[in-house]
Amino acid sequence: MPITGINNGDHILVFPYPAQGHMLSLLDLTHQLAIRGVQITILITPKNLPTLTPLLSAHPTTITTLVLPLPPHPGIPSDIENVKDLPGGGFRAMMVALGDLYNPIKNWFQNHHNPPVAIVSDFFLGWTHRLAVELGVRRYCFSPSGALALSIIFYMWRYQPKRVDTQNENEVIKFTKIPNLPEYPWWQLSPIYRSYSEGDETSVFIKDGFLDDIASWGVVINSFTELEGVYVEYLKMELGHDRVFAVGPLLPPDSKITERGGPSSNDVLSWLDTCDDHTVVYVCFGSQLVLTNKQMEAIAFGLEKSGVRFVWSVKEPTTGHVAGNYGKIPSGFEDRVVGRGVVIKGWAPQVAILNHHSVGAFLTHCGWNSVMEAVVADVLLLTWPMSADQYSNATLLHELKVGMKACEGAETIPDSNELAELFRKSVSEDTRVERERAKEFAKVAKEAVGENGSSIGELDRLVANFSLEKSC
Repeated sequence: MPITGINNGDHILVFPYPAQGHMLSLLDLTHQLAIRGVQITILITPKNLPTLTPLLSAHPTTITTLVLPLPPHPGIPSDIENVKDLPGGGFRAMMVALGDLYNPIKNWFQNHHNPPVAIVSDFFLGWTHRLAVELGVRRYCFSPSGALALSIIFYMWRYQPKRVDTQNENEVIKFTKIPNLPEYPWWQLSPIYRSYSEGDETSVFIKDGFLDDIASWGVVINSFTELEGVYVEYLKMELGHDRVFAVGPLLPPDSKITERGGPSSNDVLSWLDTCDDHTVVYVCFGSQLVLTNKQMEAIAFGLEKSGVRFVWSVKEPTTGHVAGNYGKIPSGFEDRVVGRGVVIKGWAPQVAILNHHSVGAFLTHCGWNSVMEAVVADVLLLTWPMSADQYSNATLLHELKVGMKACEGAETIPDSNELAELFRKSVSEDTRVERERAKEFAKVAKEAVGENGSSIGELDRLVANFSLEKSC
């Protein structure tokens, strides 16, 4: 993103939530703020500190760190500090554990020679709004999700829609105030919301946090107005102010795309160099999700039967997954597809893969970072939402006609023959309409972060808003 506005050195505290899908986009935002002259302290726990290495190297005088130990919690093993190393239920435990940093942060503020004028923190850290109010500064809620997803999240916690039949997981919940009237069966709503229990201490803490997000001074979203303008405007109306900043797509600097989220690996990129344009299907379900063995089999056999070239990034089981039931690649699969596909176990340079000329389609869980990365890269999305905001993200992709439905549900096992046909179609001429739409949105996404782009204007408006702190 070109720099069009320079800040006069305001100091802010940036507080990411320790999950890869949340941290990476907020750290990309931090880079954009730093090159605009904002002085930044990033709050991080010790084991997450290595994630900051590229950012700290790029901004040695502008960015400093506040390293605080992760408070203990019975749901988090003592050697774990990132949700990627926990099963799905770890999100709630991490939210509660981080809440115990309230007083340590308060003490740091009160003893700092140049305390921050604002806090920018993830929407899972809503309690930082109350801290900001006590300290007399403003809190900006950062959403790693898009504007439609955030609209649904805020709607749920503000209006608390409920099922008529509490036993019916398929009962449809309608979001009647939101544009295009989205609706979802109960089981597709956020598990954090569905697990809410009146009077339960953890539930009350989480609900209060989301209500604090709504009450915060401003909201920063990793999206752009050309993609989600109608939902950005809805949020402004619902919140009662215009301090909603659509600053995306947030991506790492071009020189760092192979390093985002992990060490550089060029082996897969060298293999992609041998493939023709738009002929490769990329398969990845993010940093959190681990597939069951049956789901692994369906994908493997679908890829094998399809005959397409592919790159498959496989996440292996973490603490809490039943040993032997998750993440197993079918025996002999890699030998049978040798030369035609690459299986990556663990982290993959996703941004670089998606931007490679040979990649034409992406089977994804519809995590928002993955969506943004694919949209910019002009790649067709094959949607398999499984949890959280992923269903609303898939809704948006289908609305915009840049996505094709592959499957839905965390426990669903797709038909391998249907997957094979989808894989073949996704890299063929049969998807001409969807490809044209993908190309169109890739163009406007790049324009949004180009000179005089909409997101550049929003970034400058955000930086200028920090400077208003001194006059208030």
